[in-house]
Amino acid sequence: MLNVSLTEGDVVERVETAAQKIGRIRSGVSSVIFGQEEVIELSLVTLLAGGHALLIGVPGLAKTSLVDALAKLLGLDAKRIQFTPDLMPSDIVGSEVLEESATGSRSFRFIKGPVFTQLLLADEINRASPKTQSALLQAMQEHHVTVAGQHYDVPSPFHVLATQNPLEQEGTYPLPEAQLDRFLMQIDVSYPDAVAERRMLIATTGTEQVTLQPVFSAAELMAAQRLVRQIPAGDSVANAILQLVRSARPGTPEASARVNELIAWGPGPRASQALMMAARARALIDGRFAPSVDDVIHLAEPVLKHRMALSFAARAEGASISDVIKDLTTVLG
Repeated sequence: MLNVSLTEGDVVERVETAAQKIGRIRSGVSSVIFGQEEVIELSLVTLLAGGHALLIGVPGLAKTSLVDALAKLLGLDAKRIQFTPDLMPSDIVGSEVLEESATGSRSFRFIKGPVFTQLLLADEINRASPKTQSALLQAMQEHHVTVAGQHYDVPSPFHVLATQNPLEQEGTYPLPEAQLDRFLMQIDVSYPDAVAERRMLIATTGTEQVTLQPVFSAAELMAAQRLVRQIPAGDSVANAILQLVRSARPGTPEASARVNELIAWGPGPRASQALMMAARARALIDGRFAPSVDDVIHLAEPVLKHRMALSFAARAEGASISDVIKDLTTVLG
C-alpha cells in the first residue's frame, strides 16, 4: 500500500525536492532568528499543514521577526495588525463606503482590510475585545469574510500567526475555546540559550544585515501543502492519534482516572485532524515518505495544549496540561 501510494504522481521525487527547499527556508530563518530551532520547525509544520499558529512568549523574543522572515522566504504577501482594546472588526475585515459619481449617483464600495493578505500577523491578539477577535474566525475557518451580506474571499494561501503575551493579563480578553480550536498549534516561544543569545547580540548590533530571498512562491507553498496530504500515514500513526486524543477527553471510556480528575474538557475531533496533518508535514520537512508515531509524540503538546483545560482541583494542585499530555504520550512510545 505504501509503495503504490508513493509511485502515483512521483511523490518520492517531489518529497525529496520539497524537503531540500524547506531546508533552505529553515536555514534562512535561522540566520536571523537565533536559538529558536523548535519554534521555526513548528511554524513551518503549521504552514505546510495549511493551518494557523498561536505564538506565546514574552516581548522581545523575535516573534514578529519570525513572521517577517517566513513571509520573505515563502514569497508571501504579509500584513500586521496590532490588536488593541479599541480595535473594531471593520479595522480587520474592511468596510463599505458611500461614494458619489460625477453624475450624482451613489453606491457603496467595499474597502478591504488587512485580513486580505496571505500571511497575517495578529500581534497581541488577546488585547482586543471578543467581538473583534471573532472577526478573524470566519476568515480562519472558511477563508472568506461576510460584509453587508456579501462574501469576499481572502487570498490563497491564507495563514494567521497570532502572538500573545503570557505575562501582562491586565486589559486582556482570553480567547474563546472556539477560536483557540481554529489554531493548528500553540507554539511556546522561550528564551534563547546563552550561546544563541551571544550570536544574536553580535549579529544584530553591527552594520551587516542579512537579506532574505524567496525560496518558495505562494504557488509552490500550496503545491507543498497538497503534497503533505498525499503522504501516506500507516495504521499505527492513525491508531496512535486516536488513542492519544480520545484518552485526553474526561468522561469517556478511554480516559484514565487521572484525566477525569485533572481535565475539565478535552480536545475535539479537529485535534485528531490537526495531529495527522502536522505529522505528515513534519515528515515532509525531514524528507521522509511517511510519518511515524514519534512525530505524533513530538507534536502532541503544541497541538493539544490549547484544546484542553484544567479542572479547578488540578489548578489547586498545581498540575499542568503539559504534564498530563506527557503522561498520555508515554504509553504510545
